[in-house]
Amino acid sequence: MSFSVPGKIIEVYPVRNNRLGLVEFGDTRRPVFLDLVPDAGVGDYVTVHVGYATGRVAAEEAERAYRRLGLSGELASAEADLEEEETKPEMRRREKQR
Repeated sequence: MSFSVPGKIIEVYPVRNNRLGLVEFGDTRRPVFLDLVPDAGVGDYVTVHVGYATGRVAAEEAERAYRRLGLSGELASAEADLEEEETKPEMRRREKQR
């Protein structure tokens, strides 16, 4: 299953030619690519899908989503799924051959 989760941008910073942000999802913070939402800034809420911000959302809409996810336990499940996915060998950062 795949879905977007809203998060609040805490910090914005450049990495190479990309614009990244530290995004807060409840009590969890993750780096997220912001290139698809160039008008988003610190304090804005964005929807995030597999590490990319895909759109801006109102704070009220984000809070409603948190309540729905929190009541059903899906937010904790989504976080666990993400951590499991990041440990798979194909998701690990590949080192350059020297």
